[in-house]
Amino acid sequence: MIKIKNLHKKFGKLTVLDGLDLEIGHGGIFAILGPNGSGKTTLIKCLLGMVIPNKGEIEYQGKNVLKEWDYRNNLNYLPQIANFPANLSVIELIKMVKNLRPKQANEQHLIELFGLQPFLNKKLGNLSGGTKQKVNIVLTFMFDSDLIILDEPTTGLDPIALIYLKELIQKERYKGKTILITTHIMSVVEELADEIVFLLDGKIYFKGSVPKLKEQTHQENLERAIAKLISKQYHKETV
Repeated sequence: MIKIKNLHKKFGKLTVLDGLDLEIGHGGIFAILGPNGSGKTTLIKCLLGMVIPNKGEIEYQGKNVLKEWDYRNNLNYLPQIANFPANLSVIELIKMVKNLRPKQANEQHLIELFGLQPFLNKKLGNLSGGTKQKVNIVLTFMFDSDLIILDEPTTGLDPIALIYLKELIQKERYKGKTILITTHIMSVVEELADEIVFLLDGKIYFKGSVPKLKEQTHQENLERAIAKLISKQYHKETV
């Protein structure tokens, strides 16, 4: 579904993506992991067309996406920060997004699932961070798309909302959707991810399943496996 070849991106003198190659097939949950500054967000924004790479190719469903826009109608994106217009109510925002996208929306079930009925007429600027994140989730999942990109989707969620979110992600996976997730919550990765893509300094240092990573690093705990991967690469670069 996604093919990325020799992707480079610099911001001034800072190299963020350094010849990155990646292929992601159709269907499944892929966790894009890495420490802060590893290039995760830049990679996602390149895929979304929000950042233009200095060099390289990105294909989505067999077509080059660079400087194109229509492919975005077949993907859903949940940004890390739910930065909404403070003067709009929740229902006004939902209606506005529905009017902007040429797709059928199915928001009512999601509104009920995340208990947003009491907040529909409240201004977004008056909501808590967790409630804004629930609105963020509704806006992301109310459209039917083949690719779903979730950037830190668990931020601010209470335990019940987190359970509902994980169930929602699994349902989309069973429908054959491709789901990319960035998160620092390793329990979510371990529970949901079919594959891990681990980035460090703009390059991919591991791509495979959670059991494969544990076997490769000789660790039973995923957090320790990730830490060992980072430590191993750090020592290699400083020798």
